[in-house]
Formats: sequence, C-alpha cells, structure tokens
Amino acid sequence: MEIFKKHSVFDFVKWSKYGLSLSVILVIICLWLFFGVGFTPGVDFAGGSVAQLKYNNVQEAPITEIRKALDKDKRFDNFQVSEFGNKTEVIIKLPYNASVKMNDLDGILHKELAHTGSFDIRKLDSVGPKVGNELAKSAILSLGLATIAMMAYVSFRYEWRFALASIITLVHDIVITAASVIVFHVDLNLEVIAALLTLLGYSINDTIIIFDRIREKMLEGKTDDINLAINEAISNTLSRTVFTSLTMFLVVLTLYIFGGQIIIGFSLPLLVGVVFGTYSSMFVAPKLALLFGFSIKKYHAKELAKAKKREEKKKLRSMYESGQV
Repeated sequence: MEIFKKHSVFDFVKWSKYGLSLSVILVIICLWLFFGVGFTPGVDFAGGSVAQLKYNNVQEAPITEIRKALDKDKRFDNFQVSEFGNKTEVIIKLPYNASVKMNDLDGILHKELAHTGSFDIRKLDSVGPKVGNELAKSAILSLGLATIAMMAYVSFRYEWRFALASIITLVHDIVITAASVIVFHVDLNLEVIAALLTLLGYSINDTIIIFDRIREKMLEGKTDDINLAINEAISNTLSRTVFTSLTMFLVVLTLYIFGGQIIIGFSLPLLVGVVFGTYSSMFVAPKLALLFGFSIKKYHAKELAKAKKREEKKKLRSMYESGQV
C-alpha cells in the first residue's frame, strides 16, 4: 500500500542539514544530562527493596502519613514514596540495609504502617548490592556486544562511508533515548536496558533498508548525482517507513498507556527511540555519508574493479580446470 506517489521525489538532502544540526544540539544536551545530571539507578542496579502497596476503602493513599511513619525508622533512611498508577496505590523504594532481611520486610511494613489504613502489599522485590553490581555489569556487556555485532555487520555489508554513517546514527539514537530516561525521571533498570537493546535492532534495520535502496539506485547507473539517488531512495521507501514506524509506535504507545507504571521503563524510552530512529534514518545517516565524501563515480569505479577481478579469477580457474595452466 502506497500513501505517497512513487514518482514524487522529496528533497530530503536539503532538509537533512537542519536535521543534522538538530541532532548535534540534542547530543550535546544529552552529554550534559549524562555528566551533569546523571541517571537514577533503580533497585536492579543500586540494590534495595521496592514495595507496591494498595490501600483499601479509600479514595487516596495517605502518602504524607506513610512518609512520617517511615521517617521515624532509621533503617529506612533515604526512602522514597510516590503515587503509583492511581491514587490508591503507592510505591515505596528503600535503599539496601544489611539489618533488614527481605523475609522480614513484609511484617515490618505492616507493623510500621498499620495506623495509616488497611492495605495489601501487591509487590515486594529486593536486590542485594552484589547482585545489583553483577546485573549492571551484565547490562553494560550486553549493550556493548550488541553494538559491536551491529558495527561488524554494517562494516561487512556496505562501503565504509555508509557503514560509518550507520554506526554513528545508531549511537546517536541510543544516546538520545538513554537521555530521555533522565528527562522523564525514569529509574535506570533492566526494563530500560531491554528497551535500548530493542532499539538497536529497530534503528539499524530502518537505516539498512534505506541504504539498500540507495545502493540499488546507484547500481542502476542512471545518474551520478548522489543527492538525487538519496532523495529517490528515501522517497520510494517513505510509505514503508511510515507504516512500519507508525505500527511500532502505536504498539508501544498502547503499552505505555495501558501497561501502567510497572513497564514504563521499557515503553517510554522505546517511544522516544522509535521517533528518533525513524528520523535519523532519513535525515542523519544519508547526510553523514555525504559529509564523509561519498561519490557515485568512485563507487562505480570500485565496483567495476571488483567485477574485473572476479572475472579474472573465474577465467584462471576455468583455464586451470581445462589444463591450460
């Protein structure tokens, strides 16, 4: 199904200079967020406990009373209490304390908060600092290996300028998506890492489809104008890009709206990643390849030299098999 006419060619190269400028500004802001503000480690990485409480027969959970009660207990220093999903539920985040065992935490909370009203503990998770440290190392390793694998793939598949452009674009998408976690005050946990890994595959796939079409346009040999080849390639894949991105966006948006706070660490970063992954594949990656000095004439000459070399090898093999060499 096409929503854009095939003969319509939009000047993406012209607008990509603005897109690249925007990306540079966003990356600078992201770096400031990383080093100036920093992430808020979740329980998965920092260690500690998270309790989800639902209060019964009330219109609103008594958050103020909960904070006063926990503030009196020195074992819960630096705790956090916030509304979770609706006004009758709260989430309590407790830093790791060696004197508080997970098996005892349920009883301690019921005892300390008994006077605040009737409630049920719907979820209670605890992670020790050693486990959290191991999870953090595993998360960094998984992201690193996935990125290296993508780099190896595009380096093998494309001319080096396009390969380098796709790699930089991939890093660009991950950096902006990771920074959104700080902007929207989402704890850095395993759900965020899962979203970033998902985005790695989605982002590189979108870029590869556009680059494949650009390569097809170049191999047709109808033009030596790289700008025209890029504009035609992106325009021809525009319907596919819009439908794919919109479908992905709507699915993740559904998770964000109906999945609740419990999976916001996955759905929210992925929402941001889908938007910027689509935008970067059209306005950033091709522009970077141009800035690196890609030329269709040089590309054709290189491909011709490769073809001649293959023919020479084929001819020598044929002569060898027939006993002429």
